[in-house]
Amino acid sequence: MKKKIIVDRNKYLGCGMCVSLCPEVFEIKDGKSHIKEKANLEKYQDCIKQAIKNCPVAAIQEIE
Repeated sequence: MKKKIIVDRNKYLGCGMCVSLCPEVFEIKDGKSHIKEKANLEKYQDCIKQAIKNCPVAAIQEIE
């Protein structure tokens, strides 16, 4: 089953940690983190895991 990455915009602070750790997947739009439209989530699993682990407010989740 393919996993999905979500960013809880209610928790998100706008620190940009996810973008600095994984710019291939995350971007800031309107002050909030978003998953890039054509991001290759399979290819960048390592940096996604780092972004999830290092998010100071646990706003990023990986779900199935």
